[in-house]
Amino acid sequence: AELAPVLEQNKSFTLVNVHIPYAGELPKTDLFIPFNEIGANLEKLPDKDTSIVIYCRSGNMSTQAAAELAAAGYTQIYELDGGTVAWQSAGYTLLDK
Repeated sequence: AELAPVLEQNKSFTLVNVHIPYAGELPKTDLFIPFNEIGANLEKLPDKDTSIVIYCRSGNMSTQAAAELAAAGYTQIYELDGGTVAWQSAGYTLLDK
């Protein structure tokens, strides 16, 4: 519920889908990086002090990705609590490629 209005404005963060396999996406998703490959794709992410919001289906994969990003020195990591399941439960829809 907090993320939806921010996506409609000029968002100031990078939105990353880390769920595998692909199961839809939030509007304005910037990157798709599998949670288990996040460490090998740091060059695709913004600077370590830039806000990054990551999400997956339920929160498990994003939690693992967030831990890896934190270990790599990223300081502004946020997760979509409950993932896309919570997003849809709140009445929002997912996009499909």
